[in-house]
Amino acid sequence: MVYPPQEPSPLIAHWMERHRHPVSFVFHLIGIPPTILGVLLFSIYVGLLSVPIMILSLSLFFGGFALQFAGHLLEGTDPGEVIFFKKKLGLPYVEFATQRGSAAPAPPSAADRSTGKPAAAAG
Repeated sequence: MVYPPQEPSPLIAHWMERHRHPVSFVFHLIGIPPTILGVLLFSIYVGLLSVPIMILSLSLFFGGFALQFAGHLLEGTDPGEVIFFKKKLGLPYVEFATQRGSAAPAPPSAADRSTGKPAAAAG
């Protein structure tokens, strides 16, 4: 028996909603693995105290993050890490990009709902 495909988990659906631009999506697909590998290699550096491994791990980590941040810059949204701190500080943030070619505003974020102002006007 063939079963229909399941709906993606809410976390995956939210991630897909935030990364709609195809180039940003590719930047994330390329940038996430080196970021994770950099973290894993850094733990090896701690055990071996090898400077070349440390340089490699930091390069992978920051290079992967740079690709992801470039994707968010392209989309005009804040990265998740930045959103976390902006929420904690009560600052406005942009979680979802506005649709290109339409006048429809982006879905309101939690900060927008609490203040009643759009992210661009809040502040």
